[in-house]
Amino acid sequence: MKLLVDMNPSPRWIRLLTGAGIETVHWSMVGGMNAPDTEIIAYALANDFVVLTHDLDFSAILAATQGEKPSVVRLRADDVSPDAIGRQVLIALRQMEAELQEGALVTVDPDRTRLRVLPLWSKS
Repeated sequence: MKLLVDMNPSPRWIRLLTGAGIETVHWSMVGGMNAPDTEIIAYALANDFVVLTHDLDFSAILAATQGEKPSVVRLRADDVSPDAIGRQVLIALRQMEAELQEGALVTVDPDRTRLRVLPLWSKS
């Protein structure tokens, strides 16, 4: 599994994730700082990345487009630093690796982790 860390989480995530053996890049290393979320999704899809984000827009885009990929791991906490929620993220990545490889939205918060298999269906 390869992870693409969106602009809003700290680049400090790279050290934690690569230290756990996960190939990881931060968006600032491969794309523009003001790139729209759709560009980040397109890059992740073309390069087989799972997106790590704190942004709710990614799940909305996946629902609207009924996208099956890329998978998204969404951080939902007041403090989304690797020090605060990194352990939960690593556990979720290991436990849900197969689903993330196939296409999933994983939401990690300090108290629980939720999984939704893609595609998400928007309510019309």
